[in-house]
Amino acid sequence: MDLVQPTHVEARDNYRIWVEYADGVSGEIDLSDLAVEPMFSAWQDSTFWRSVHITDYRAIAWNDDLELCPDSIYMDLTGRTLREIYPPPANQRAHV
Repeated sequence: MDLVQPTHVEARDNYRIWVEYADGVSGEIDLSDLAVEPMFSAWQDSTFWRSVHITDYRAIAWNDDLELCPDSIYMDLTGRTLREIYPPPANQRAHV
């Protein structure tokens, strides 16, 4: 099973990020709905916001405490479900 692999992330204005994936999927995601949550208040610091990066374990992160799942971002960009991205192995499909 291939993992969804982000290859590039870039901070944009108004709590938006641009993300590119190894399979060619790319696009801008609006995270402003998260920005109002206390957990994401650090994003109000523009230097912190612009520090977004991809970790060694493929998360989209700002630091060790604030990161987003690349699979969720991928699903938002493509409209695909987790099951469509990672279908069960053939020998388990009849049981799911």
